[in-house]
Amino acid sequence: MDFVTKLPRTSSGYDTIWVIVDRLTKSTHFLPMREDDSMDKLTKLYLKEVVTRHRIPVSIISDRDPRFASNFWIAFQKALGTRMDMSTAYHPETDGQSERIIQTLEDMLRAYVIDFGNGWERHLPLVEFSYNNSYHASIKAAPFEALYGRKCRSPVCWVEV
Repeated sequence: MDFVTKLPRTSSGYDTIWVIVDRLTKSTHFLPMREDDSMDKLTKLYLKEVVTRHRIPVSIISDRDPRFASNFWIAFQKALGTRMDMSTAYHPETDGQSERIIQTLEDMLRAYVIDFGNGWERHLPLVEFSYNNSYHASIKAAPFEALYGRKCRSPVCWVEV
């Protein structure tokens, strides 16, 4: 888990993307949010977008963002039975998978915004879909295929989207 912050504020007020990655399947969620969203709001978003769709994770690797290091978040994860592993200070490679995905996310968003215009928030679902349906050599499949055991049905041409 990590955040992409300091993005241009969208019309909905979003300026941050919460990046959540399944280490096994490489499946990702890119969740738009406000940098100053409360822990209550983040908890509800986490339950809605991760727990209800996939299950409660066994463990989470995150950076030492104050939100993830807070007593509330640690107690919440402990209550769920999830082990929290924090990356070592000044060694972001501990959570290198998230860092690589963030770089890819930023590149994809740039391309979508350049090609189709408008703000980043509008393109985020398509970026997530594209990422989760792209082949990953490390798992020899697309994350969607690794997660669901089948290829995703998708349109051939995105021009009309």
